[in-house]
Amino acid sequence: MPAERLDKILAHHGFGTRKDVKRLCHKSLVNLNGKIVTDPATKVEIDSDSLEIDGEKIVLQRDLYIMLNKCKNVVCANKDGEHSTVFDLLDENLRHKFLGGDLHCMGRLDIDTEGLLILTTDGKLTHSLLSPKTHVPKTYAVGLRDSLTLEEKQKYCEIFKKGFWIDREQNEDGFECAPSGLKWRGEDRKFGEDGEAEKLFLAAEKNSSGKADCLLTIFEGKFHQVKRMFSQVGNEVVYLKRIKMGGLCLDPAIELGSYRELTESEIEMLSEK
Repeated sequence: MPAERLDKILAHHGFGTRKDVKRLCHKSLVNLNGKIVTDPATKVEIDSDSLEIDGEKIVLQRDLYIMLNKCKNVVCANKDGEHSTVFDLLDENLRHKFLGGDLHCMGRLDIDTEGLLILTTDGKLTHSLLSPKTHVPKTYAVGLRDSLTLEEKQKYCEIFKKGFWIDREQNEDGFECAPSGLKWRGEDRKFGEDGEAEKLFLAAEKNSSGKADCLLTIFEGKFHQVKRMFSQVGNEVVYLKRIKMGGLCLDPAIELGSYRELTESEIEMLSEK
């Protein structure tokens, strides 16, 4: 990573404007790698240098990666005239510009959809994961209006596995839905599988507002896609929660509307294609 100017770093870490940072330097309050620094244009290596302000060590951070368990009735937008946004759920100390850029949503969830939402400043990673060429799998826990027989469940699985046409909705064109994976509750036990789906069901329902009937994994992200898929086969989604993106699962310990930063291993997991 390229080195950054000291005044830019401190301004992005909440120490005021570059003019404010200049005053800190002139007061000899800035210590870089054990030495007093008075020049605000001094270059700093984010990954290796040690920086202290008035004796307090500063954790240098280029990018931020947050795992949020999105609740209902908040929108994935920076501003909205009618509803609260996911950014309103964050602490004030996170509502500033980072060295890596502005904090943004990695993809979106509808206002009534819960679950895994990544907020990050890493635009390069966001672009690579959301590119139509990438086909990152996204798994949702889905609750349906109508209960189904075993035969109907099997029919759904066959339809979803092959892919099918989705009709136009509002101003959104119809499209050919790519093949997707559908699993029903209890199938792991029925077929002697490793129990991963059952673990996802449990994770989905902890700190949630509803109950899921099935897990759906899709490889694209069209407008209202999951809802439109089930509507096309004659059912209605009444509960929806994203629980997995790529290899990264929602931490079941995170309460609805709460969040935490991703660990290094989770960032690597998210980056794996």
